[in-house]
Amino acid sequence: MNLHRDALQILKETSRTFYIPISLLPPGLQEAVASAYLCMRAIDEIEDHRELDNLTKAKLLRTISLTLQAGVDGFEVDAFFAGFCGYENSLEEVTLRIREWSLLAPETIAPRIWDATAAMADRMAYWAEINWKIYTESDLDRYTFGVAGAVGLLLSDLWTWYDGTQTNRTQAIGFGRALQAVNILRNHTEDLGRGVDFFPEGWNAANMQEYARRNLALAEAYTKNLANSPALDFCQIPLTLAHGTLDALANGKEKLSRSDVLALLEQLIGVNMKAS
Repeated sequence: MNLHRDALQILKETSRTFYIPISLLPPGLQEAVASAYLCMRAIDEIEDHRELDNLTKAKLLRTISLTLQAGVDGFEVDAFFAGFCGYENSLEEVTLRIREWSLLAPETIAPRIWDATAAMADRMAYWAEINWKIYTESDLDRYTFGVAGAVGLLLSDLWTWYDGTQTNRTQAIGFGRALQAVNILRNHTEDLGRGVDFFPEGWNAANMQEYARRNLALAEAYTKNLANSPALDFCQIPLTLAHGTLDALANGKEKLSRSDVLALLEQLIGVNMKAS
């Protein structure tokens, strides 16, 4: 088995948006960011699972968190098996293989990824238990930090680990929050269909648009302060798609079309995306 090849394939199947910038990263950094993304995706699939009840989600997430916290120089082959017992046929492949993703990163940065994933799993468990009840903007800030702003901080640590790139950490949080706010807007109707509303009380789409754009301003400042580096190349793609999605939603579209996405990516990275 080639873990690196498998990781890229699962990345391509779960998120083409992030598969592209991760696949363009240099060796070492590519494995670190892929490990982080896949570990986060593994727990995100539990949070969004359509068949599991919220208490089961919380239990699974906390079990993963505790397993990750016990890591020293890796994990035994069966480290996560007990926590998944009885749910093997319900969980996605990316979740069931979290041990492999945790071992993909270089050993000098892997524990930071375990720590971030463990903390996020605990936060997701909390939100699952309260059915993601968001009443105020402060609640929204807490949620978007817990599941995305903290990812911005992790990415900043990965850039520093790789080549010493320093970032503004407040802006890094804004980068993550902005992407999450765009996701909330894009998935609002679908979320309501499953009984979840991430909009604070009294908010409409215009309020969430303003929240997203306010954080996108921080994200823009974040990327402008990055050197001409792999970090900049990585961040520009999701940021460009976030802007495009907000503009599409503001113009009455449900989301960016596939052709819209390909055109934006082709313009940004200068290759024919239809042929890639």
